[in-house]
Amino acid sequence: MGSLVLLEVAATASTCANGLVTLALPWLVLERTGSPADAGLVSATVTLPLLAGALFAGTVVDLFGRRRTAVGSDLMSAVSVAAVPLADAALGFSLWWLAALAVLGSVFDLSGVTARKTMLPTAAARAGWSLEKANGVHESAKAFALMAGPGVGGLLIGFGGAVAPLWAAAVLSLLATLVQAGMRLPSPERHGEPAQGSPWRAVRRGAAEGLVMVWNDRLLRVVGLLGSVLFMIYLPISGIVLPAYFHEQGTPQRLGLLTVAMTVGGVVGALVYGFHGHRLPRRGLFTATMLTASAGLFAMSWLPPYPLLLTAAVVVGVAYGPISPLMNLATQLRSTERTRGRVMGIMTSCGYVAGPAGFLAGGPLVERLGPGTSFVLLASVLCVLVTGASLLPALREFNHLSDAHLSGVPPRAEGSGHAVDGPAPGGTPSRRPDVSPETD
Repeated sequence: MGSLVLLEVAATASTCANGLVTLALPWLVLERTGSPADAGLVSATVTLPLLAGALFAGTVVDLFGRRRTAVGSDLMSAVSVAAVPLADAALGFSLWWLAALAVLGSVFDLSGVTARKTMLPTAAARAGWSLEKANGVHESAKAFALMAGPGVGGLLIGFGGAVAPLWAAAVLSLLATLVQAGMRLPSPERHGEPAQGSPWRAVRRGAAEGLVMVWNDRLLRVVGLLGSVLFMIYLPISGIVLPAYFHEQGTPQRLGLLTVAMTVGGVVGALVYGFHGHRLPRRGLFTATMLTASAGLFAMSWLPPYPLLLTAAVVVGVAYGPISPLMNLATQLRSTERTRGRVMGIMTSCGYVAGPAGFLAGGPLVERLGPGTSFVLLASVLCVLVTGASLLPALREFNHLSDAHLSGVPPRAEGSGHAVDGPAPGGTPSRRPDVSPETD
């Protein structure tokens, strides 16, 4: 249980720190310059490294080690975030050094996220948890941290200005660094990696291998494309359509309450899945949650009276809660110990690449058609695509996933759902492939 608890503490602290930074950096620019354009530029510099490194994040994890990558990512974040208020006090404000520090802090963020997800199966097995339970708790903690970060950041800004949440983010990143440094989990052997050549060539080769593996796996290909579509349509709705609508209504507080309701629904949905999802067919649960979430968004798109809109938002959140854990589960169970980082990195990058594409299309759409019509159009497209995808035969493979190859998971007795220790059939001791007893 110890390693799993430490992993979740680190993931929550790191995610909360990112939420604080996302709010604090543009606010600092507004405090110093009063320019929304400059604030937008700094926000873009935080996300661009995520896009640039999306395809390579998982390969970095496989090449340099999971725990080592997670520790390095959060340590770099802690140093770069703490450097912002220090440089501001010592040198005076400069948009350029602020942008440079923002890039330094975020360039390996996705590798850290991927590293923690790849460690989750082993940590869960050691704690005696099912992967459904571990993924559900992991995603609910992430959702909570994404909500808590900006909320706490707003309070800290009220008390101490924009530098206050930056110091808090540095402390949380340092906490994640120390917690992960104290974890002890077995690492996969690094067999099959080239012994010569530049690291950059090895990273490119690993990223290409990850792309091929995902594309050649029918289940991962469909799940990855569905996840991309969901991000591409949902993010413009939450980030452009709804803010534009409530801005027209002059009721920003209603937008805040709606966002909180949807996030809390997501936390509840992920937790319910974590503790009870193993009792349900995986394919049926995945298609049901996707269909319910898209139908809920379609109901919201007609902008009914606010109580109904709020109720639909909760339904969407609860339905969306199990989707990310199920996607994690498919990725973990369709990859090997050696390749889990690169495959998980490719799958995680789907959202990071699709989200900005959705924003680029959503802005002009809302400007031309207005928030109401745009909402109906986006939700309708999502409903059609999800309904069609739910009929694809590839999703049947959800019900045939096996965890027999995962590190730290003992073989299961024939005809039993319980793990057993001891020799394999025939008296030969069972072997857990691809795992070294050393921690990375």
